Amino acid sequence: MPLYVDRGAPKLWRKICAETSIEVSLVVENWKPLLAGLIFQYIHGLAARGIHYLHRPGPTLQDIGFFLLPELGEDKAYISETLFTFIFCSFVLWTFHPFILQYKKIYTALVWCRVLAYLVACQILRIVTFYSTHLPGPNYHCHQGSKLARLPPPESAIELLVINFSRGVNYGCGDLIFSSHMIFTIVFVRTYQKYGTRRCIKQFAWLLAVIQSLLILASHKHYTVDVVVAWYTVNLVAFYIDKKMPELPDRSTGLTSLPPLPVSREKDSRGMEEHHKLLSGVSVEISN
Repeated sequence: MPLYVDRGAPKLWRKICAETSIEVSLVVENWKPLLAGLIFQYIHGLAARGIHYLHRPGPTLQDIGFFLLPELGEDKAYISETLFTFIFCSFVLWTFHPFILQYKKIYTALVWCRVLAYLVACQILRIVTFYSTHLPGPNYHCHQGSKLARLPPPESAIELLVINFSRGVNYGCGDLIFSSHMIFTIVFVRTYQKYGTRRCIKQFAWLLAVIQSLLILASHKHYTVDVVVAWYTVNLVAFYIDKKMPELPDRSTGLTSLPPLPVSREKDSRGMEEHHKLLSGVSVEISN
């Protein structure tokens, strides 16, 4: 449904409405890959929960990362989760910046189509690997004797299908090779590297990704192999997908053929020019 905006409305509000109109049309056009990507996040959660039922706690394997890095301990395990939450939220906010900021290079819906494609491909490989080889979890709650190391047999199908994502992320066991945290981190950082505009933020993002890797190992949430495999697998998958899928349009070079935003007053040439400038990120001065 088109949005009607009075030309006398504040510039920021007109910008948000114009962007919403464009993004809604893109979501309608690309709803299938978007919905499929979101549904697969649930499927990935089911798979991670399923491997927890099969997890067999045992002695922690020898690991060079555990040997070289100081152990954070169970009481400081929140540090790596805090950093991951910061990376996750920062990326999500960045993808919605075209609704507010003047300069814009991406379309939010199209970026999320590409991000979900990366995630789904990597998660399929991840599910195959951790179901192929079962390793004893190195995390503290996965050790032998812990009540959380194994899930009790499900009493009903509903129990299998209902997922507590927060509990699964923090207290899962068995879904090791390769790290899901690193999948999201590398996908987000790599996406900003390609479509972001600030060089300093790109460098800082890669630094955070490295720190995230070290914190995961120091928290004993994954073995070193889980992190190392994630680094090259995610990048190879993203490289392959970028080669197979068409490149996303660059808004900084001008508008593509997208539907215009209707206005409530006469659609004169000046109004249309202002609308196009708002969408393309060019500053517009309106005289009363």
